[in-house]
Parts: sequence; structure tokens; C-alpha cells
Amino acid sequence: MKLNQGCLFFHPIPITVTSKSLPVEQRRTDVTHQYCGNQILNPLDKSTIELEVLNSSPRAIEPSPASVSIKLEEKLKMAESKVNKSESVILEDNTRGSNSLRTQLWARNSESGDEDFPLSNDNTASRSNPSNQPRYDAIAYAEDKMRRKLRFFFMNPIEKWQARRRFPYKFIVQVIKIILVTIQLCLFAHNNYIHVNYTWDNRITFSHLFLRGWDATQEVPEYPPVTGPLSLYKQKEFYETINYALNGYYNLNNSIGSYSYTAEDNSLVPAVLCLYQYKEGIIFGFNESFVFNNEIDRTCLTVNHTFPETHSVDSKKLLEEKDVIINFSALVKAHLKFAVKTVNLKAASPITPPDCYQFNIKIIFDNSDFDGQMLLSLDVESIRLLCKGDTQYITDNQLDSALRTILNLFVILICGISLILCSRAIYRAQLLKFETISFFKKTYGTNLSLEGRLEFLNMWYIMIIINDLLIIMGSAIKEQIERKYYGSDHWNICSIFLGTGNLLVWFGVLRYLGFFKTYNVVILTLKKSAPKVVRFSICAVLIYAGFTFCGWLILGPYHIKFRSLATTSECLFALINGDDMFATFSIASFKSPILWWYSRIYLYTFISLFIYVVLSLFISIIMDAYDTIKLYYRDGFPKNDLQAFVSVCTDEASSGAFRQESEGPDWKDLLERMCCCRKRPYGSIQEGSSDSSTKCDEICGNLVCI
Repeated sequence: MKLNQGCLFFHPIPITVTSKSLPVEQRRTDVTHQYCGNQILNPLDKSTIELEVLNSSPRAIEPSPASVSIKLEEKLKMAESKVNKSESVILEDNTRGSNSLRTQLWARNSESGDEDFPLSNDNTASRSNPSNQPRYDAIAYAEDKMRRKLRFFFMNPIEKWQARRRFPYKFIVQVIKIILVTIQLCLFAHNNYIHVNYTWDNRITFSHLFLRGWDATQEVPEYPPVTGPLSLYKQKEFYETINYALNGYYNLNNSIGSYSYTAEDNSLVPAVLCLYQYKEGIIFGFNESFVFNNEIDRTCLTVNHTFPETHSVDSKKLLEEKDVIINFSALVKAHLKFAVKTVNLKAASPITPPDCYQFNIKIIFDNSDFDGQMLLSLDVESIRLLCKGDTQYITDNQLDSALRTILNLFVILICGISLILCSRAIYRAQLLKFETISFFKKTYGTNLSLEGRLEFLNMWYIMIIINDLLIIMGSAIKEQIERKYYGSDHWNICSIFLGTGNLLVWFGVLRYLGFFKTYNVVILTLKKSAPKVVRFSICAVLIYAGFTFCGWLILGPYHIKFRSLATTSECLFALINGDDMFATFSIASFKSPILWWYSRIYLYTFISLFIYVVLSLFISIIMDAYDTIKLYYRDGFPKNDLQAFVSVCTDEASSGAFRQESEGPDWKDLLERMCCCRKRPYGSIQEGSSDSSTKCDEICGNLVCI
């Protein structure tokens, strides 16, 4: 006998009823009683137990030894009165409170309200048949336990703390990570800006020092450009450009910048000239004939300084001395390469020493189009070196390097912990998903829907894992950069990893804002509108692609904004947003009036269609999703089978009801699996016998006995 909420609970009690009107085989049965005050809440089925009361007293009743001491006459009177009033059995465990009642109501609504509801329970017979009541008790207990487990799984960190006092490790780790990663990004962004800006400024300097014909108007890119590309048109200009570059290189001391040669003793290091020519390329334009072999030969030679008296270089003479003849009709391109070193004093700070750089300079002569215009450009590759400066910076340099290394290691450590915690959470979610699928199949005979299965896949955790991997790789590259062990392109790669990782980290903050109703509207609106937006975007992209290819083909030869497929797409996308419309109309230069009229019709049609139709429809899709979310907040959100199953459990997180459930396998569950067999007494049905016996029955719920 158990006491709970003013009620007395009696487990199945074997009683023997002796009456002249009953056959012998019906005089013994198992009955479950639950007394609340003076009422019996668990009625008995007339078809199972028939009681004959003579003169308000039973003829003969023989309770079994396991029955409780209650007056027999009072028990029979209450049983008779309750049999005629009740139609269902209400099960209630002393540790479950009111959730078992909600379990029955949920199953009853599923049967009466919607015949096709996938979670309709087929245990109706067990409710009206007291002989199946212990089995129904086990099912109700399993349902209630599964609901609590799922309810706890879908709680937010605050509710989990209220439910079981479980510390929100993942939340704390994410807070620490976003602080450390942001600090790391700010420091690297500052250094990267100094590095890139210093490299760009030196590139401008080298263009003035080594490029013949370079003008200050070409330092800042303009659109549309006011001048054409820097080019060569005569063979004499080709040799003069090489001479100008070599003279500037051999006279570094004349420059304002503190540039040195790459040798340890600052001795002159010869420049290298590489020529890329077709193996054969002779053109006879007068009779439209040629001799051509498309195999490219690469010839590289060092250009030594042989004129120390005049400090001037004659590249044509140097090439003739080396028996190198340039056939301009077969020349594809040429590279002139050399390197210089310098020190950036501006980067110095109280704990940061100056930075030392080596610049690998390459002057490019591009004749790949063979159109009489050889494009001239200069490319610079910067490499940061370990400095050997004044001794006063040694201690500070070590301090700065140590602090940055510690920060990088902390970021890698915290991201590793976050990666492990989120991976474990995803793994446990999949285990719970399989357990839920098995439970639905076993209990209701139906499979869990796809929407219900997707509830166990937390995309926030997937995003956190991705940004953890990106930040770990970016931090490792950053550490190599700061130790000067890196290639030329590592700055950009590190920026991509750290920047994208930090972007996803800040996106992850939306997950925690989503716990509040006001901030969750944006996330729910995007989630609701995503399928429609994707379908609409597919149709819009098809129209956009048609306009892009058409504009590239027709307007490309005559319009600077349509020169390539990429620039055409960029131009059209800018037009959708109303950017630079008049310039797009006015820049084009058409000799044919047909093309002029076609370009106007083309641009007007595209702008009108996408601004007034496509964008308006796109906005309406978003607004429709927003209005739907507002209705959901007012009338309730639609629920899939899993959510409907879990919603029956309405216990508050702080009620203490969840502290009796364990989330995953632990030592307690292991002991329960090992000791999951207990004995349940029940009476052996034998004719003319009132003795009861016991028999071992496994009551393990969803556990598997070990």
C-alpha cells in the first residue's frame, strides 16, 4: 500500500469471491484498487467480477495473504456502486502524478478525434480488461518516461539547469570562444592590414622605380578608367623598359626607401630574365602564310651588371652576348625577376618590434593576345622575415610572441572542447532518435515521421562544428605566420579561415537569442520562408541566366561592363539594386543603330522585370512567412507526431519531475540493467484453491537485461 496525494494505492490483489451464483472458475481474479477518500477510482468490469450481495453482506470472501486489511463489506459495497458508473481505467503511479492522466487523454483524443492519427494506441482492450492492467501500467510508464526524456532533450540550457541542475557547459564554452576568437581576429586583422597596406605602398614605390612610363594617375583604380592599360608598342620600348628596370635595381641607394639586396653582405644579386616563346612562329602577312609550332620554350638567363662606370645597362647588347634572339612574333610573355629587403619601422610598438620584409619583384611583359599591344605590369610577393634588431627589442619581442602564442593555443583548446561537446551532443541525439523510433514502432506500431526524425538533427551544432574546424586551422596557420614559417599566400588563407569561422561564431549567437520570443521571429521567418524562397530563386535564376548570356554575347564587344560573363552578371546584379543605371546606358558606343535600340530594350526589360516583379514577389514571400509566424504565435504552432507526443508532458522545468530521470547510460542505468528482474506476486488460478504463489516476471521497461 502506498500513500500519495491523499489517495491509497493498492497493487494488483488476488481475492477469492465465493457465491452460489458464480461458477468456480470465476471466483478468483486479480483486482487493482485505488481509494481516494470514499471513492474507488479504478472500477471493476462487471463481466469479469460479479458480486452477489445478500442482506447487504457478502456470502463468503476469502482474501489472499497479500491483500490489505480493509473491511470486506465496505469494499464490496464500493465496488458495486462504482462498477455501474465508470467506463475507463485511470492509471496513476505514485511517482508520476498527473502525467499518466494526460497520457490516457492523449491516446483517447487520438482515437476519437482523428482515426488516422499515427500515434493511436491499440491498448483499448487492456483498459477495460483488468487482467491486462499490469501490462497497460508498464506501457503508460514507458510512455511517460519517454516523454520526459524527450522533453528534457528539447529544453534550452536554462531549463535544463532548472530541471536537473545540469551546468550549461556548451553555452559557457561558446561564450568564452566568441570572446577569444574575436580578440584573436582583431589582433590578426590589425596585423594583416599593416602587412597588406605596407605591401601595396611598396608596390606603388616599385612601380615608380622599375616601370618605365608609370604615371601617378594609375595608382588609384578608377571606374570607368580614365587611362588605358600600361602597354608597349615598339621593340625599342621593350628593351628600354628592361634597361629602366635594371638601372633602378642596380641603383637602389638613390631611392628614398631603405632597400637592400638579398645577400647577407648586401652585394648585388643579378636579376633573372625569362622568355617564353613559341618554338616556331614566323608570319608572312603579305601572302597570308605562317610557320607555327605551339610548343613553348622557356629561356632564363641572369643579367649581370657589366657597366659600373656609367651605371647604365644595355639589355639588347647583353642578350646578343648570350646568343639570345627575341622573335617578337613568337614571344608569348617575358618576366624580369629580382628581390630586395627592407624593414618596416612603423609597425613598432612598446611590445612589438619592427617587421622585416623581403619583396620578390616580377615585371611582366604580356604579349599573349598577339594584337600589337604588349601589356606591362608589376607583381610583388612579400615575405616577412625574422629581424635581427637592437637588443632592447629582444625581451619585448619574446613577450609579444609568447602572448600571441598563448592566445592561439587557448583558441585552439576552446574550439577543440566545443568540437568535442557538439559532436557528443549530435551522437547522443542520434541514439535518442533510434530509441524513439523503436519506441514508436513497438508501442504504436508506426514509424516516426521524417519531420520527427529531423528534430534530432541540430543544425546549430553542425554550424558550430564547421566554425570550430575553420578557426582551428586558421589559428594554426596564424601561429606559423607569427613564427615566420609560411608561404606567400598564407595571409589570405588565414584571413579566410578566421573570418569565415568568426562569421559563423556570431551567427551561432542567434541560437541563444532564439530562446526568447521577440528575437526568435527572425529565425522562424527565415526557416518558414526558406523552401519557398529556394523554389522562387530557381525560377528567378533561370531568367537571370538568360539575360546574362544574352547581354554578354550582344553587348560584350561594345560595352565595358559586359566584356566577360562575370562582369555582365555583376553589372546586371547592380542594376537590380538601382546602382549606376545612367552610366550603364551612356557608356556604350554602338556604330549600329540596331544594337543601340536593342541595348535599350534589353536594359529596360531587365530592370522593369526584376525590380517591379521579381523583387516584389520575393518580398511578398518573406512577408507571408512573417504573417504566418505571427498567426502561429497567436493560435499555436503546428506539431508533427513527435512534438504532439512530447507536448502531453507539461511539467515545468523547475517542478523537480525531471530530476528522477537520467539522460544517458550511466552507472545507475548499468545497475538497473543488471538487476532489472523483480518478482511480481499474482494468484495462481486454480479451481477450489485460495492459496497464492509467486512467479518471476521481468519488468524492465525499455531496458535490456544483462
